[in-house]
Amino acid sequence: MKFYNRDSELADLQRIEQLSYNNAQMTFIVGRRRVGKTKLLLEATKNSPTLYFFVARKAEILLCQDFLDEVQTKLHLPIYGEISTFSQLFRMLMEISKNQKFNLIIDEFQEFYNINPSVYSDMQHYWDVNKDESKINLLLCGSIYSLMHKIFEDHREPFFGRATQRIILHPFSPSVLKKILSENNPNYTSEDLLALYTITGGVPKYVELFVDSKLLTHKEMITFITQPNSPFITEGKNLLIEEFGKEYTIYFSILAAIASGQTSRTAIENLLQREISGYLTRLERDYALIKKRVPIFSKSETKNVKYFIEDQFLRFWFRFIYKYSRYIESGAEELLAQLIERDYPTFSGYALEQYFRAQFIEQKQYTKFGGYWGRKGENEIDLIALNELNKTATIAEIKRNKSNIDLEHLRRKSATLYPHLSEYSVEYKALSMEDM
Repeated sequence: MKFYNRDSELADLQRIEQLSYNNAQMTFIVGRRRVGKTKLLLEATKNSPTLYFFVARKAEILLCQDFLDEVQTKLHLPIYGEISTFSQLFRMLMEISKNQKFNLIIDEFQEFYNINPSVYSDMQHYWDVNKDESKINLLLCGSIYSLMHKIFEDHREPFFGRATQRIILHPFSPSVLKKILSENNPNYTSEDLLALYTITGGVPKYVELFVDSKLLTHKEMITFITQPNSPFITEGKNLLIEEFGKEYTIYFSILAAIASGQTSRTAIENLLQREISGYLTRLERDYALIKKRVPIFSKSETKNVKYFIEDQFLRFWFRFIYKYSRYIESGAEELLAQLIERDYPTFSGYALEQYFRAQFIEQKQYTKFGGYWGRKGENEIDLIALNELNKTATIAEIKRNKSNIDLEHLRRKSATLYPHLSEYSVEYKALSMEDM
């Protein structure tokens, strides 16, 4: 698959590189695995001298040998003396960068925690000592969200306050997914587009798997996912076990419960028969995997809270692959595909809501988004988008089939919001797959 989108991120990275000609720049780039961080960095730096270090889990001295080969190949510099630690290598590169401009990408930067944690304090020292004379463009990239957050945003850590720039890389937006489908499957349907969004969440690597395999109808995608050797089968575990460590089973159970529709803390605790408030907090704040939502205009202390999995792929994986792993273990992949096809219309309804929310965000015409539901779940409203500057509001009912939407009923459900919208011009919309 060709390189799509990322225009704003490329522009930011090129601007940062220009700044590094005058002052050393340190940028940290974070995003979930498979979101295209490495491809973006290599694309942004392809026209200038660039060192690319991938921090694999191996002995530090072996890593240094790999990195020294890269230095000699890319910068054409002789290396004198023995360098056996990364701290020695980084010190040397900071000295070189005073006379020679280059980019340094360190991929999976958080892995130094597993190799030699003292690397961070040593790097911080050599950075502070040399940065004013250096012309290095240092790009530090990682996919373990909790560790990257700790490295750069925990005030107790050496790198706190050192980064000059920060980029958070998100999955593809709906408009990019439509462009990809239009170029690779010109006759695509709304069902195909919704399936691509529901299953991949716009994560470039997953989209690429479907594009390169020429599997871009919703039935083809579901069939491919459930094949015995499909990379999707083990993907959820590959992504998260390292994040969660030895407690991964309880985290997985919580995420599976949320993916199956148990969105309140009480419902999840009743299902799992244990207290989970600390786990929910960490899933939201430390791992950024779930989002706590309350009805729009609610007070901050309200207990009317629902939890949702932000990552569409992980929501799909926990709902079907993890929950029905026994089907795969027993070789009943075809039955799993049938089960997904059976439940998919209901499951994809929430993904359709998220699709339109993302589409509204892309328009950049609104300042606040939310939904509404009563204390007992009554009078639920799918999407409320506000422009607090010009006092306009859009209230939308979202369903797969437009014939199932009653705008008069939506107006009646919205009556409880009128005190908050008295100064707003309100538009009511029926949004369905026809509007994708």
